[in-house]
Amino acid sequence: MDIAADDLRQRCFLSLAVLGALYLAAVTLRLLDCLGLPSLLRRPTNLRRRYGAWAVVTGPTSGIGRSMALELARRGLSVVLIGRDPDRLCDISDAITRNHAVQTKTVVFDLSLVSTTQGDEAMRRLREAVEGLDVGVLVNNAGVAKPCAVYLHEFDVEAWMRMVRVNLWALTEVAAAVLPGMAARGRGAVVNIGSGSTEAIPSFPLYTVYAATKRYVAQFSRSLYVEYRSKGIDVQCQAPLFVDTKMASRVARARRFSPFVPTSDAYARAAVRWIGHGALCVPNAGHRVQRCLAAAVPDRVHDWLRLREHLRQRALFQRIRSARAPPRNDHKEEPPRHKF
Repeated sequence: MDIAADDLRQRCFLSLAVLGALYLAAVTLRLLDCLGLPSLLRRPTNLRRRYGAWAVVTGPTSGIGRSMALELARRGLSVVLIGRDPDRLCDISDAITRNHAVQTKTVVFDLSLVSTTQGDEAMRRLREAVEGLDVGVLVNNAGVAKPCAVYLHEFDVEAWMRMVRVNLWALTEVAAAVLPGMAARGRGAVVNIGSGSTEAIPSFPLYTVYAATKRYVAQFSRSLYVEYRSKGIDVQCQAPLFVDTKMASRVARARRFSPFVPTSDAYARAAVRWIGHGALCVPNAGHRVQRCLAAAVPDRVHDWLRLREHLRQRALFQRIRSARAPPRNDHKEEPPRHKF
């Protein structure tokens, strides 16, 4: 009887040990995947050979867009540059051709005018620019973050509509302009720049419209990923957290630990390496660590922390706006112009 009981206990112990080992292995694999460590084992993809000779980049004159354009050129891709400022487009074009043996084209396009007469004309020029080119990669990077740290009622509807046109509408139209050629050739990659504000945390109060447009980018990308994968086209949403750019306000950057705030060049190197690997990714290693840590925090805590931080930013921005604003009789606040 004692022998039978001992045998039963041993079997139970062995079963529990096996289950524990399997659970630990599953957690470890999930953590490794969350941190993106398997990506370190991948060899860099030859983007030109896999997708095509040209890349199209929106918002390439500063920040992530400029760094992405330079990194793609370093990888051997010629680049179509789309932005609103002709002088700054010439500057990035010269920087590319001066340092890399590739070609460039520029298209002047104020993406906040999409769906207007001027926007339709710019879209026509874009289609003409890419016609006949072996466009392999599209980077939909252009984005507007202002007005920021405000309640919805504090700015004109037109200010919010500019954000929606650039972050949502223009991204959709540019993708629609480039995808037919990719589908005809049976290869290509579309990279839409989303935001960690919709992937790592449950809410982004006082930046509500911005976060909502970036949620659209994630869903849009995921659905296109499913639609076009069978046609040889990889569609991906990349979701950075804070990157050291003009879009990330100095207020926000100052309160982040520098190891978790990469430069735009460092981000671009990681981002280009991730092209073609999954429908959604967080390319920077530091950002992936932050995302994993954020997943362990309850939503209510996130909500409280975000609102508290963004109210502090709102107060500071109000002081800055008041100091910059000229004296006015009606004291009406003018919305800041976006830059990309």
